[in-house]
Amino acid sequence: MSINNRRSFLKRATAGTGGLLLGNMFGYASAGALNESVQQSLSQSKKHKQLFNMTGYAAPKIPTVRIGYVGIGNRGGWAVHRMTNIRNVEIKALCDIREVAVKKSQQVLKEKGFAAAAEYFGDVNAYKKMCERDDIDLIYIATPWEWHAPIAIYAMEHGKHVAVEVPGAVTLEECWQMVETSERTRKHCMQLENCCYDFFETLTINMAQKGLLGELVHGEGAYIHTLLDGFFHKPGSPDEAPGWRWKENLKNGNLYPTHGLGPVAQAMNINRGDKMEYLTSMSSNDFMMEALANKLAAGGDPYYQQFAGKHYRGNMNTSVVKTNKGKTIMIQHDVSTPRPYSRIHALSGTKGFVQKYPEPGKIAFGHEGFLSEAKVKELETLYTPEVVTHVAEVAKAVGGHGGMDFIMDWRMIDCLRNGLPLDIDVYDLATWSAITPLSTWSVNHRSNSVDMPDFTGGSWKNNKPVNLSLRGGGNTGAVKL
Repeated sequence: MSINNRRSFLKRATAGTGGLLLGNMFGYASAGALNESVQQSLSQSKKHKQLFNMTGYAAPKIPTVRIGYVGIGNRGGWAVHRMTNIRNVEIKALCDIREVAVKKSQQVLKEKGFAAAAEYFGDVNAYKKMCERDDIDLIYIATPWEWHAPIAIYAMEHGKHVAVEVPGAVTLEECWQMVETSERTRKHCMQLENCCYDFFETLTINMAQKGLLGELVHGEGAYIHTLLDGFFHKPGSPDEAPGWRWKENLKNGNLYPTHGLGPVAQAMNINRGDKMEYLTSMSSNDFMMEALANKLAAGGDPYYQQFAGKHYRGNMNTSVVKTNKGKTIMIQHDVSTPRPYSRIHALSGTKGFVQKYPEPGKIAFGHEGFLSEAKVKELETLYTPEVVTHVAEVAKAVGGHGGMDFIMDWRMIDCLRNGLPLDIDVYDLATWSAITPLSTWSVNHRSNSVDMPDFTGGSWKNNKPVNLSLRGGGNTGAVKL
């Protein structure tokens, strides 16, 4: 399918259904459809000619960034609250299918001294009216995953920069569509990967870039988080959002790769001097999810019966990527066993090694074993990047996973205000998100390897590494609590 034909088809599909068709066609595709989708994507990778390089792109300055939010549940509601602690922004509009969610965030704005935002609710397509406004610069998306790409694409088509929660896309088709739309419209499409702004991760990215670890050989990242009970949670009131992540777990692969992968990819200069070449993936059997679903359904409650009789993803998925330069990356996903929380975050180089979990983070050079905590503190003083030290005090006070959420938001706004390139661009979004459909393909094919698409169109060879200095910015105000 050619670029133009595919774009025309997707536009027709999205226009009539508010994006639901995309999720139904490719998000929960049969094995045959998945095969076809993977083959089309790999073919597209070879034919793709970059319309415009979004890596390093500096969009025109926006002195006051005007924001519209879509999806104001737990994550989105907290994102609204967080943004009220950053100066030089206006929150112009709030959108959610539930009126109560919109009203709740509206009250937050009032309490924080912000002007009332326009409200959109009650219709799955309400986001379109918000995106069509001419007084919004940035659409911030925190909806269920299947809506991420359709909303982001619609927003860019209507002249808006986009910040979208992870994963930015759930299918290869969506990844390509987001890349092409961002390049054509020259609108930023940033994946809100907060773990790229956590304190130990940014420290080690900076150390790696400055050569302290030597040549990186291998990296590891993960999302290991016990969430099993929450997948089948029954809403306590009509106003509470129904569960949706259980549906995603009907796909058998790495469903949530970006938390562990993002910082490793930045340290290894993926899409910026190196690229992912191919992937292989393996999942364990499911020993927990289906059993719990059937147990809940046995009580006779119709709500729980919808979960029964289905085959869920294997409890542990392990995927391994080989890069063009011969390096390896291991990514794991486990959200059902009682294993303690971990993103691993390990970088192994010719001169040193770092690993975050179990905390506190550990650093080693040569063959002398791990440094003392006092020596690690010294390295933190020397190598914590400027973007972190500049707002660390406020970030820790505001919170959000220890402060990394605030650093992420502040950095994005500061870059938009000063016309600076974003740290995470649409190629990162597409590459990191593509792990999910490609790992699913590999699992379904006895862990055979599958090529990774080159979403950069070859520009990875010359793109510059992520730069975590202020780069001439830093003038965006923040509220000191």
